[in-house]
Amino acid sequence: MIIIGIDPGLASTGYGIIKKSKILKCLGYGVIRTSKNSERGERLRKINNELSKITEKYRPDILAIENIYFFKNLKTAIPVSQVEGVILLTAAKKRLPVWETTPLQIKFAITGNGRADKKIVQKKLKKLLCLKEIPKPDDAADALAIALTCFLKRP
Repeated sequence: MIIIGIDPGLASTGYGIIKKSKILKCLGYGVIRTSKNSERGERLRKINNELSKITEKYRPDILAIENIYFFKNLKTAIPVSQVEGVILLTAAKKRLPVWETTPLQIKFAITGNGRADKKIVQKKLKKLLCLKEIPKPDDAADALAIALTCFLKRP
């Protein structure tokens, strides 16, 4: 089974891909970056196009996404929600089932503590996926954590 985890963001959308066969393996991770100088529609189109290419390359069985129930910054709420809509549309076009999780569920699944800070989650992620170093940038690490949470918690 191949799982792609997505951490939605307008400027930087993180992705991480894991595979479970005999062992759990990280296939890749990174970010889709958009320019703040581009119009929002163009930025959303870029996210759609890049995510489509990534799903073509890795052929995931499921897409896992972080679902944000509240926003600390109302100014980012609408753009991030629009990115989430683009991601869901991309998944629907590829006929990929979508599994959603929250930041609290991710932290709990990876560390056993729903209040763990990002550094602890990243260290545990490195260990569980047998990575040589902590994945960078943070958006990519978050996406890998989302994919791993899907693997650990999805029925």
